[in-house]
Amino acid sequence: MKIVKAAELNMKDFHQRRVKLEKTKEKIVEIVELVKHKGDAALIELTARFDKVELKSIQVTQQEIDEAVARVPQNVKEALTTCVENIRKFHRTQWNNEPEFRGEGMELGRVFVPLDSVGVYVPGGKANYPSTVMMASIPAKSAGVKTIIVCTPPDKDGKVSDVVLAAAHMCGISHIFKVGGAQAIAAMAYGTQTVPKVQKIVGPGSMYVVAAKELVRNDVGVDFMAGPSEIIVIADDSANPVFVAADMLAQAEHDEEALVVAITDHESLAKKIQEEVMRQLEEVPKKVIASKSLEKYGHIVIVKDMDEAMHITNEIAPEHLSLNVRSPRKLLEKVRNAGSVFLGDYSAVAAGDYCTGPNHILPTGGSARTISGLSVDDFFKKIYYQNVSKEELRKLSKTVITMAHVEGLDAHALSVERRLEKSDKGHPPEKTDGKPKEK
Repeated sequence: MKIVKAAELNMKDFHQRRVKLEKTKEKIVEIVELVKHKGDAALIELTARFDKVELKSIQVTQQEIDEAVARVPQNVKEALTTCVENIRKFHRTQWNNEPEFRGEGMELGRVFVPLDSVGVYVPGGKANYPSTVMMASIPAKSAGVKTIIVCTPPDKDGKVSDVVLAAAHMCGISHIFKVGGAQAIAAMAYGTQTVPKVQKIVGPGSMYVVAAKELVRNDVGVDFMAGPSEIIVIADDSANPVFVAADMLAQAEHDEEALVVAITDHESLAKKIQEEVMRQLEEVPKKVIASKSLEKYGHIVIVKDMDEAMHITNEIAPEHLSLNVRSPRKLLEKVRNAGSVFLGDYSAVAAGDYCTGPNHILPTGGSARTISGLSVDDFFKKIYYQNVSKEELRKLSKTVITMAHVEGLDAHALSVERRLEKSDKGHPPEKTDGKPKEK
């Protein structure tokens, strides 16, 4: 992990993963095509190749789910219940309760139509992620999606983690498939004999999963580039280096490709953070993974002031942004690009990962410049409607007819003229060719 001054910072270091993504896409074209054309047979073949598991069945049975839920310890069930309640409570607030506008002679509005089916990708391999099940399925359920399926890699015994199945059960999900990686994305995009085709795929994953989502996005809806993990911690002289280092390592343990950055305007604090990261690293069970992340993408950046810190942050557009500063709300006003922001010393990113309520499926790789984190909005379509009275159409007719002629769309103009001529012979709309009148 290196300490660098802002002037020495090479922004290309933060965009290397996009280059890797393009190279990864080239590698997995064969996988996607194989699943698209061979279906279940390809899933079984690819699972044996990549996960070293000979699958007897692709779908998790209801008996497996029930047995898994029964095995989950009570304290874990209570933790899952708290997560589900808080995530559901937050996502329900995202509904717009005033979808209609009524004016004189007009009713304008929108109806919310949920997607018919959604596929959730839940990563596996290095860890179990029941939190991803909840974060992806609860907003989909809140939006009213009827069919939700989950794909997740099997363990070496060909099973799915008990706690993942328990989380799915608590969220009302029973269609779960033991398939991971790019082949899982292809299966949900095109359907196989066992895995149904869905309208949209959501969920984080490895570079292979992200690349697969980009490959199939012309054939199925996808959320965004979600993974590998990222964090920027902005720290002033009031920050506790212990907390800063802890949040950095919490993201570094996710993946060797995780981006882990601290930015401070105090050189002495930069050194303390570096020392604390290395000290705490020895206590992290996933030290090998975290070490590789820190070596590749670990930076502590020294800036002249907080304005420079925010400029760099907005350029990188991180998934997670932690503001460990004296006045975090003031700095929040300057945030333009970030997935989710954590204010103050005690807003641990881990709390947001699990149970505060806001979604932890967030844009990465710079896509937070234009995309927001997963929400209820991602699971329904807004279909707009309008109901215009005869009197209101007459008021608008001059404007409509003028604009139609300006654009050379005469039938548009006639569609209004004929309505009013037929309905009220005594008040025909004023004719116009759309050309400016001479003074």
